[in-house]
Amino acid sequence: MTNSKRSKGVPPSGRESIAADLREERLRFESAFDNAPIGMALIAKDDRWLQVNDALCRITGHTEKALKATTLRAITHPDDIDLDTHDLEQLLCGQITSYQVEKRYRHAWGHYVWVLVTVSVVRDEDRGPLYLVTQVQDISERKELARRLEYFVDHDFLTGLFNRRHFEQELARETERVARYGGPGAVLVIDLDNFKEVNDTFGHKAGDDVLKGVAGLLRQRLRQTDTVARIGGDEFAVLLPQTNADDTQTLADEVVKGLGRQVAVLADHSIRVTASVGAAMFDGLTDIEALAYADLAMYESKATGRNRFTMFRPVAGREARGSTRLVEAERIRHALEENRLILHCQPILDLDTNEICQYELLLRLPGEQRGEHLPPSAFLYTAERFGLIQAIDGWVVQQAIALIAEHARMGMKLVLNVNLSGKSIGDRKLAALIEKTLAESRIDPARLNFELTETAAIANLEEAKAFASRMRGRGCRFALDDFGAGFGSFYYLKNFPFDYLKIDGDFIRGIATSPIDQLVVEAIVSIARGMGKKTVAEFVADEGTVRLLRKIGVDCAQGYHIGVPRPVAEMLQTA
Repeated sequence: MTNSKRSKGVPPSGRESIAADLREERLRFESAFDNAPIGMALIAKDDRWLQVNDALCRITGHTEKALKATTLRAITHPDDIDLDTHDLEQLLCGQITSYQVEKRYRHAWGHYVWVLVTVSVVRDEDRGPLYLVTQVQDISERKELARRLEYFVDHDFLTGLFNRRHFEQELARETERVARYGGPGAVLVIDLDNFKEVNDTFGHKAGDDVLKGVAGLLRQRLRQTDTVARIGGDEFAVLLPQTNADDTQTLADEVVKGLGRQVAVLADHSIRVTASVGAAMFDGLTDIEALAYADLAMYESKATGRNRFTMFRPVAGREARGSTRLVEAERIRHALEENRLILHCQPILDLDTNEICQYELLLRLPGEQRGEHLPPSAFLYTAERFGLIQAIDGWVVQQAIALIAEHARMGMKLVLNVNLSGKSIGDRKLAALIEKTLAESRIDPARLNFELTETAAIANLEEAKAFASRMRGRGCRFALDDFGAGFGSFYYLKNFPFDYLKIDGDFIRGIATSPIDQLVVEAIVSIARGMGKKTVAEFVADEGTVRLLRKIGVDCAQGYHIGVPRPVAEMLQTA
């Protein structure tokens, strides 16, 4: 009987060979498990730790013995325990083979560690689940970086106050709430008096110290329910929800007097800090109107002697004093309506072929004097404040597409770069307008490049990513402008879809004599090439810089040495 069984089964030598193979396979698994650079664990169905490796012990701070004496649930943050309940049910039922989840594990020292957990299951011969296999990676640094970036999306880097983006979002929410449900509310605009003299006399470091001092005072003077922000260089704004006119005037007066008592000691000199304040009640206004009217009131405070506040009160039949911004806004609006905005363009040189490869479109506004063309710095702030910037960007894009189409009909390949405001990238109407105009013109979309600055991208990161992905899906290209100037420059390389990096001019101006600037530019070029992207150097001022940029490997150059901005018709006539 025994011999019969042996003859039908596996010979002893075969069984020994199988056993040896199983032992070898088990040893390989244990070696890989124990020596894995990431945390590894086998977890029973009742949540007990069955086996853990050294990497997991390092991540959690717990010894192997301590972990095996507890459960997975016991070291998981209470808010994260049920995060993967649905995924785990699907895994055990065989509907999925694995899943990932981010959780917090309690470290042996008491704090929590962010981890990325990958979970799979080991099954028996009948496909029943035996135990879970988890791979654990410490992602605390990534989470901290994301937290810091999220902070800087909404906060001013210098003062720690909210930034313009966040303030405008809060103002829009509050004015919408008031329009729907009623109630009072106001906005203040605060502009420091003669602040430029502080920077010019004592330097920007001293100016920064003054701004931080003002931010601190505003935090102390205002209520926790108020939103305080730095919205410009030396300009601050305050949102006052549920505040009537009398209380608004009281708060504005306290701000003026409080700042007036501030004395900054700079280089053995005492400087009194004063401010001009404008206030506007909501009173049925939109967010854009409320901020604009508070701005006008602030300018009236400037015009009537500074160091005071003014409540905006529209007066029928009489133009408000200090309405420079309102006049500027009307000029912009009329220029748009009458198609009188002016386009200049500046050439960009391909450093390999030594030929002009594309042009950047630059906007100008007709001035009061005949032949006067105002640069963007003179009117874009007002355009943004009065909600005109999206219409301006739409006009420029349409003009760009028309120019590309016109040159295509003449057999010429024209590539144009269009700058977009941070407010435009989240505007679905603008995206739809671009797509419609592209379809009607039938141009090659690759000849239309959009430029977006780092600061605009970080202020609207998700909108910027979505807009860029949508436009690149249509065949357009993107350039990340002023690269290197912002806090999260290299974060964008991973998270923002782009085709060109325009290296910030601060690294180019002194590159011929600055080894540090050379190293920075070399690093940017190396990373861009590794990602299959191209680089453009801005503010190129001489031939020596051109030669050095070629040596470093920069692809393109732009600046007054390459060509000064000129009217489109004049520039493209010679192209």
